[in-house]
Amino acid sequence: MQKTEVPMACEGYPFILFSGFTTLILSLLGLPIPALFGLLLTGFVTYFFRDPSRVLPEEVGAFVSPADGKVIVVREIDDDRYLQQRVQKISIFMNVFNVHVNRIPLAGTVERVVLSPGKFYAADKDKAVLHNESCAVTLTTPDQQRYTVVQIAGLIARRIVCRVEKGDQVVTGQRFGLIRFGSRLDLYLPLSARILVSEGQVVTAGETVLGILNPASSKNTDESVA
Repeated sequence: MQKTEVPMACEGYPFILFSGFTTLILSLLGLPIPALFGLLLTGFVTYFFRDPSRVLPEEVGAFVSPADGKVIVVREIDDDRYLQQRVQKISIFMNVFNVHVNRIPLAGTVERVVLSPGKFYAADKDKAVLHNESCAVTLTTPDQQRYTVVQIAGLIARRIVCRVEKGDQVVTGQRFGLIRFGSRLDLYLPLSARILVSEGQVVTAGETVLGILNPASSKNTDESVA
């Protein structure tokens, strides 16, 4: 018989243990109603920090979604913050019920990581991009094309976790961080990428193909990540 596992983001264990311990204490004190609320909270926190395995697509040069959620922006913009050129921008909004583990869209080398302190407006609003706390990771692909993925904190999310550092070699679908309790990810892609998603579409991290980068010349350098 195969061993049954419950994939969980390691950042969730302190929250799960604390809420579970609190629930136990409330139960031992003979407080059934507060204990019930504690049990529900423990269940929600466990659900929030789930980290299921994903099956990567086989398309060469595919940008996979870095997050579970809903696409709220697909358009060309002049990016003067990260890549300093005209790019294609895709924004994905994650609500509290989505898986919040973030994944690398396409294999490459981490060029820089920039953490910017800020406020905590609702992540689906335009002003969140300019004013909210964020962490931008710019990567260079093996064929020397650059793109940026930006984690943006939201109204409830107050903690961005980014595990990659400058110089790291990463692969498509690799887990690189998360944002706690509702948030947004923005992806800045080269104009050469052929976008395959539209606004309003629901996407899955590590599985949904957002676009294809230079399908005629891209190198198949991606590796599978469970």
